[in-house]
Amino acid sequence: MFTRLRLDHFKAWQTTGDIALKPVTMLLGTNSSGKSTLIQSLLLLKQTARSPDRTIHLNLGGDEVNDLFNFGSFEDVFHQSGQGARQFSIAFDFERPIADRIKKGAFDCTYVQTSSGSVTVQELILQTEGRKFRAIRREKGAFSILVDDETQPRGKGRHYAPERSIAFSADAIAMMDKEGQLVEDLSLAVRRELEEIAYLGPLRRKPERDYPWNKTNPGDLGSDGRGAIDALLASALLRGEERSYVVDQVSQWLARMKLADRVEVRQNGRSNRYELIVHRDGIQCNLRDVGIGISQVLPVLVVSFFARSGSTIILEEPEIHLHPLAQATLAELFVEISKKRNIQFIVETHSEHLFRRMQTLIAKQDAAIENTSMYFVEREHKSAALRELEVDDFGRVKNWPDGFFGDAMGETREQARLMFQRQKEAAR
Repeated sequence: MFTRLRLDHFKAWQTTGDIALKPVTMLLGTNSSGKSTLIQSLLLLKQTARSPDRTIHLNLGGDEVNDLFNFGSFEDVFHQSGQGARQFSIAFDFERPIADRIKKGAFDCTYVQTSSGSVTVQELILQTEGRKFRAIRREKGAFSILVDDETQPRGKGRHYAPERSIAFSADAIAMMDKEGQLVEDLSLAVRRELEEIAYLGPLRRKPERDYPWNKTNPGDLGSDGRGAIDALLASALLRGEERSYVVDQVSQWLARMKLADRVEVRQNGRSNRYELIVHRDGIQCNLRDVGIGISQVLPVLVVSFFARSGSTIILEEPEIHLHPLAQATLAELFVEISKKRNIQFIVETHSEHLFRRMQTLIAKQDAAIENTSMYFVEREHKSAALRELEVDDFGRVKNWPDGFFGDAMGETREQARLMFQRQKEAAR
């Protein structure tokens, strides 16, 4: 689980300061304010960590099949503040499951532009258990390796360049002797934390009438949810202790959202193609023939039960195409699954219904304040600004920005005023 995030001179942000990330973290704000950038910073590191090129320092994207985003060039990522050095940094803290060797750690990496225009690591800092390991770029692409507060490097050379932003090179690990194993474990823990991010973007695939299945479980659902149906097919058709687990859980939450009674996987004759059948009020329909809201929320529900325990699920606009009750129920999903499955949710949303239900869950003590955080992002001149919403034990927000969700009470007062005015005029 990620516990802290900090961005400096990254896209919309001159600086975010230290952002506390909780098991359920909600990001709200105006359009084009910088909310998505907070999410994209972690996804940039994820696509770098899984790059096939070990020597790459930062994978800005361009591969439409394997990359999550195309970030463009250094100039597109660097925040043009006009002050200080031309560099940007991404930092986070994390906690790993008890079974891992590294329980807690910190990552901090600063990037600069080379003379050829590419992006390279200027300084990589990994920390854990009171130990700090640094790789600092010197002249001609050589890197110095320093441990803790040492002022003299353990070694210096081009072969000490970090790999994929997150790992010290094999030569650097070998050179550090007794600390080498700790550095290797720490690099691996950072990699696993990034790899276990499951991301679902705001634009999801439209449903098909039927789907082929190759009798395997998908490794990843994809940012557009393309693997969600494969996960449902695998849940329904593969044998094992957890057979039908995902299908059953998805059905339960669709029922809680008043969207359907249940979903069923049905084979088309003896072919390898299958339909997803939606049951509601005694009527059976192909997924293609029901409202778009069900197909859009399916990936959200599937990833909540498909992701491994300990994963971080990042969602953009999970409420898209849902009616108000279903939007509100998403808050219950995030809180309950976070506790039951040890899943972290980082959610960007515009939904007032989702947010209001989260307030209610806090007031009912179903959601603990220490396990939830809510932030409002807005623009201040050329930079994004972050406001942590101060929520009390009754779910009330002390510092809510004016007008974001409109003025419900003001609208009601205006309607009442106009009603009485028209009644008065009619009585004349």
